[in-house]
Amino acid sequence: MVCISRFLPVKGVQNINGKELKSIVGKKGKYFIDVRTVGEYRGNHMKGFQNIPLNDLASKANQLDKNKEVIVICQSGMRSKQAAKVLKKLGFQQVINVSGGMNSL
Repeated sequence: MVCISRFLPVKGVQNINGKELKSIVGKKGKYFIDVRTVGEYRGNHMKGFQNIPLNDLASKANQLDKNKEVIVICQSGMRSKQAAKVLKKLGFQQVINVSGGMNSL
């Protein structure tokens, strides 16, 4: 039963697909965060995204404005879903997860 929670939607987090992401990427007033490792990010990333690895997100989140919309992405959507959960717990109001991650682009 514990494993199933990894696949359930995170309350208060919107999920979008790669096509929807392409229509909003680069818009002002939003944070675009890639939560993959530094190596993964260097290997391939989407323009407009900043790299904050999942393991560093909680400690670096205080540098972000909690009132701005945050879009998170990873390789497959699992780590970004975890990141979205972390951000919601830290008080971020508008969090969007890219379902399928980089694989969906």
